[in-house]
Amino acid sequence: MQSFIYENFAFWVAISAALVVIIIIVKTAVVVPQQSAFVVESLGKYSRTLRAGFHILIPFIETSAYKHSLKELAFDIPEQVCITRDNVQVGVDGVLYLQVMDPERASYGITDFGFAISQLAQTTLRSEIGKIDLDRTFEERGSINSNVVAELDKASDPWGVKVLRYEIKNINPPQDVLTAMEKQMRAEREKRAVILTSEGERDANINEAEGEKQRVIKESEAAKLGQINEAQGEAEAILAVATATAEGLRQVAGSLTVAGGEQAMQLRIAEAYVQQFGNLAKEGNTLVVPSNLSDIASMITLATTIAKKDPPGPAV
Repeated sequence: MQSFIYENFAFWVAISAALVVIIIIVKTAVVVPQQSAFVVESLGKYSRTLRAGFHILIPFIETSAYKHSLKELAFDIPEQVCITRDNVQVGVDGVLYLQVMDPERASYGITDFGFAISQLAQTTLRSEIGKIDLDRTFEERGSINSNVVAELDKASDPWGVKVLRYEIKNINPPQDVLTAMEKQMRAEREKRAVILTSEGERDANINEAEGEKQRVIKESEAAKLGQINEAQGEAEAILAVATATAEGLRQVAGSLTVAGGEQAMQLRIAEAYVQQFGNLAKEGNTLVVPSNLSDIASMITLATTIAKKDPPGPAV
């Protein structure tokens, strides 16, 4: 009986010891996930930082005091009222992105780095918005974001946290300011439309004047060429008439030297005399008749004598 009781007691002691060992192993065995870091304290003092993997802590001496994610963290910065340099209140909210770089400093440098950086982001944003006018807040978003990140990064460096970027989500001016801005933009658009219209009319007038100038120049050049061509044509016509006349005179002079040439010339003079006298009688009502009109032979003899006395020169 006593041996049975002893055996049962030993069995339960072994079971209890096994449970204690299992509990100790569970409490001291630590599995750190990827992109995480655990800060271990030994008797309340910083001991080491555990990275991803399986680790065993010293029972009852070492404990995992802080657990940090090494991933990039995003914090929503709630909307706050900021006053611009021209004394206009605007509501601004944003998103802050940061990452734990040193788990030890993030654990002991500050109690809650997320809350601290969020509050610092709000104060820095108010300071940056106060440096610029309302009209520039929309176009200076990139500059504001960069300045906020630079200021936060300097403040968070002792905490082992890296501020990666800050993005403004919304800028909400009051309704009356929005109405005034809309009127201003409408006026600017109308102004640009009037300027563009006037510039278009100016360019059209310039083009029209330039076209008229080119037209006048072309017409004057055409008239000049026409006059030159006309003068050249008249000169060539006069030259042709003179050449033909000279050739006719040479032929007449040559015909006088052959047999019967003188009689032909006298006949031609007589015909021309009669024809011209007849034309003279047709043109006027009053006609003076020469006294020797019937003596045509004497007229022919006189013309023949003149022709012989002053014959045309030889052809050149």
